[in-house]
Amino acid sequence: MKTKITKKTILKFFGILLLILVLSVLILFAVVIGRTFTFKVNTELGQWENATTIYPSLSPEQKKQLLENLKVAVQIPTVSFSESKQNTTALQEFDLLLRRVFPKVFSSSLVQHEMVGNYSHLLTVPGSEADLEPYMLLAHIDVVPADEADGWDAPPFSAQELNGFIYGRGTIDNKQSVMGILQALEYLLERGYTPRRSFYIGLGHDEEVSGSQGAVNIVKLLKSRGVKLLYVLDEGLTIMDGVVDGLIGPGALIGVSEKGQATVKLSVSTPPGHSSMPPRESSIGILASAVARLEKNRMPNLFGHGPERATFEHLAHKFGWPYRMVMSNLWLFSSLLSGVLEGQPDTNAFVRTTTAVTMFNSGVKINVMPAYAEAFVNFRIHSSQTLQEVLKLIESTVSDERVKVEFVSGFDPLPISSYDEDTFGYQIIKKTVHDIFPEVTVSPGVCVGNTDSRHYTELSPDIYRFVPSWYKPGDSARFHGVNERISIQNYEEIVLFYFQLMQNSDIINLPGPRI
Repeated sequence: MKTKITKKTILKFFGILLLILVLSVLILFAVVIGRTFTFKVNTELGQWENATTIYPSLSPEQKKQLLENLKVAVQIPTVSFSESKQNTTALQEFDLLLRRVFPKVFSSSLVQHEMVGNYSHLLTVPGSEADLEPYMLLAHIDVVPADEADGWDAPPFSAQELNGFIYGRGTIDNKQSVMGILQALEYLLERGYTPRRSFYIGLGHDEEVSGSQGAVNIVKLLKSRGVKLLYVLDEGLTIMDGVVDGLIGPGALIGVSEKGQATVKLSVSTPPGHSSMPPRESSIGILASAVARLEKNRMPNLFGHGPERATFEHLAHKFGWPYRMVMSNLWLFSSLLSGVLEGQPDTNAFVRTTTAVTMFNSGVKINVMPAYAEAFVNFRIHSSQTLQEVLKLIESTVSDERVKVEFVSGFDPLPISSYDEDTFGYQIIKKTVHDIFPEVTVSPGVCVGNTDSRHYTELSPDIYRFVPSWYKPGDSARFHGVNERISIQNYEEIVLFYFQLMQNSDIINLPGPRI
């Protein structure tokens, strides 16, 4: 018996398919809209234990003095040129400055001070309850070189005040933390403060050149004493204001990891000769082609494989329409967002291992074919990749036996510190941000640069990278660049932040989530 398929049957069938499709789209739309208005992973905790015994406030005289202290610190050129070349005279002068402007810190019987690696500082502040696990605050004294001829509005070591800002190398990297931490402790000691929880302060002198003498030796010393740390807070990410399209209000990003790093050397050797009879490909041409392949064939987009997805999800409820719809539904729009992020250099760094050709050398004379050419390429490794994986990708991309690929130096991305609602360090930092900056939303993030806190992984699983410096449009060029500066108000806020953080860390237990 044959079934007769009529036109009416076919139309009915396609009608059912269309209905299913429409219903599916409506259901999907309803889910997306529903999540848009209800999605929030940025959990707020309930009633906090009150550990604040000394309330943060600064008198006009204190504001004047702390600003003067910062200015003098910036005026001392503690430059690290290389691992073997530092301005040690300036480092010695900086040591004398700290002892002079923070007399309580360096004379108190409560604070134990040690010099490490000749120029770094380790301060131990014992708490009244020895069974509470200690924490540690980090900052670094050294700065990168700066030349006024590059176009500074004020000399880079003048600490000149212009329009409410202090200009100078180190104002945001990282003397504002060095001076802010010690200034906060000085004020607390003046008011009779004794912490409940012990803590350490580590001030490295060679962070800009890897921290091999400062941070490494501080860690060795603490490790030899059996020290384990509840959390570590170092420089890193900041408070972003007006730099993320669609974000309503400022957002503080707490770095929960750092990208890894790899530097490789590419080289080509060919027979020399006269430029009047050039070969089909020169050493420079062969090497240039290899470098071009590395730049053109970027490392894979890995958005969502590391903590960068959590950054946007924690901020989702603070985005305006239609951004909020995208951020609240990254299960659907992840590819869209990652595509947008990779379009700009500063956001592209969040979604992949980046490739930067930083040095290219060849040639000895205008009429001589170069026998040798070399290039150095720096890669900043995404959290979900390893150093070895990146090196294999480099080899496969270069794919030319005439090009020698040599590994120079590098390390894997840092472990991802916890940012859960029951994680002490993250939640204490988050609370302190809210105490000083009530209007700021807090989110986890990833540092695309590196700090010397990476040496502390043996002492603590939870290392955070954050300073409450304000980061506004155009400020990215100031880091290691021209016109590094900090506002007078922001430096006062940084002092108050550390002042409050030290007391907040005296809390024994975190509260549960707010109901």
